[in-house]
Amino acid sequence: MPTSIKYSFTQDFRVSTDRAYQWCTSYDPIDLELMHETGKRKIKRLSEDAIILSDTVKTDRSTVTKTKLVRLNPSEKSWTNTHISGPIKYSQFLYKITPTGKDRSRLTFVGLQLEPRDMPKKEAADFTRKIRAEDSGAWKLLAKAMEKELL
Repeated sequence: MPTSIKYSFTQDFRVSTDRAYQWCTSYDPIDLELMHETGKRKIKRLSEDAIILSDTVKTDRSTVTKTKLVRLNPSEKSWTNTHISGPIKYSQFLYKITPTGKDRSRLTFVGLQLEPRDMPKKEAADFTRKIRAEDSGAWKLLAKAMEKELL
């Protein structure tokens, strides 16, 4: 049976909520490079608020392709990213940007990852810490890239 993993973190930005949301949801093929990943991203806009991202990323062991449905909610400055194919199919990631001051904002991230294998509690807890660190690390890199571009 798959293991359901929930984790979260926040990332502060030195830009306004509107500017941060616009930057975060303006998908670009170089996004993977900004996160220090090697691979290719294809972007297909289905509608104003729906995007398909197809990422092919090289890992230490293999090449992994993930297809994700991104749904935008501009009025709430939030979006979801649902894996529709790949190793963590049916996993969903929730993002929301809120103001924290003048020209300051914060991303709140919630990961709802469905691992395809059964994990004992200790292994799941260790794995959760690992993926939280990886994802929050990627967002630290993205925050630096955003601030470099917008400030």
